[in-house]
Amino acid sequence: MEIYEVVKHQINNAAEAMGLSEKIKTIISEPMRTMEVSIPVEMDDGNVKVFKGYRCQHNNVLGPTKGGVRFHQDVNENEVKSLAAWMTVKCAVVNIPYGGGKGGVECDPTKMSENEVEKIAREYFRLIEPIVGPEKDIPAPDVNTNGQVMGWFYDTYSKMHNENTPGVITGKPPILGGIEARSGATGRGVMHTIVNLFEKLEQDLAGQKVAIQGFGNVGSSAAELLKEKGCSIVAVSDVSGGIYDPEGLDVDDVINYVGEERNLLEGYNKDGVEHLDNKEILCVDTDILIPAALENQITKEVAKNLKASIIVEAANGPTTIEGEKILAEREVIVLPDVLANAGGVTVSYFEWVQNLYNHYWTEEETNTKLKKIMKDAFNAVYEKYENNDVMMRTAAYMVALERLEEGIEARDWVK
Repeated sequence: MEIYEVVKHQINNAAEAMGLSEKIKTIISEPMRTMEVSIPVEMDDGNVKVFKGYRCQHNNVLGPTKGGVRFHQDVNENEVKSLAAWMTVKCAVVNIPYGGGKGGVECDPTKMSENEVEKIAREYFRLIEPIVGPEKDIPAPDVNTNGQVMGWFYDTYSKMHNENTPGVITGKPPILGGIEARSGATGRGVMHTIVNLFEKLEQDLAGQKVAIQGFGNVGSSAAELLKEKGCSIVAVSDVSGGIYDPEGLDVDDVINYVGEERNLLEGYNKDGVEHLDNKEILCVDTDILIPAALENQITKEVAKNLKASIIVEAANGPTTIEGEKILAEREVIVLPDVLANAGGVTVSYFEWVQNLYNHYWTEEETNTKLKKIMKDAFNAVYEKYENNDVMMRTAAYMVALERLEEGIEARDWVK
């Protein structure tokens, strides 16, 4: 099943469970706008290459669209549309005044110089400029993009408008109006979601074993924060493979090893540490599994063999439809991406608000506000989950669709 068909399937499940009208479902099921651009770049060797770029704005009934920009060789229009739709749902779940957007460029920045990446970034943003802006669509970092790329975006837009416009981008360096709390926000949101679940289950989080597929910004932040809660991080992985120690990894040592240079885990060696591939990481002996890499990782085969009783989706769309059916049969709790990884967009919202008002909070204030929003969102989803005999994902979509329906009716989009 194509990835956008997965999105429609998830919307349909929730729509059926809540009795959503066909008119509202039809509006939410299709993206509002998708732009494709061609990005010509002179490479360092003098040759010119043309890269494909995309920006999808899924739905703006509740506010300007919001979502990251990824640079990856597998970027395509269908993926960007799907990620934008998930962002619409995610923003509605945590009740922030955004719709969903997403962008990407089909390229492999790991095989390019910084100069080449900067040229792609600036030209991409110049080309999508007509549809972005602080009250239109606010991009942010995603796979293979970071604060530096957001700085290039911000500078390009500001020069085109002959004014400083920090609210057009989030995830910027702090010196340009970004906030310190943004870098670890998604991982912190994952941690809060797990804490909230264990409070509902009336179980002790300390001592729980955790495996994390994907040890980038999100995975490493989640590992560090869950370690502080007393969890044992038994396995982590990156693109090179994973490391596993049933007695628990030394998380601080692993983070120090990876460092700012992003050293690959295939070179990490310590007594008691076993090397596994990324599929094996998903099936190690653990209580909590956090897929924090890319889409479609938990397939039907993986779902049959994984040992975790709780899955927390830090990545977007890591569980296939077939995999989720098996997990439901096995009574594995799945905390869906549209709830679990919403910490990033929530703190991006805080950055945007501060940019608009030119008034900035401390990191402690930001983290306190994030904790409250994540708890409120979790409680709303869990109430639907308990009262409607549905999967947690369907419950989250029900919360989102109710809010989107209210917005569509208030704006009288359906005659």
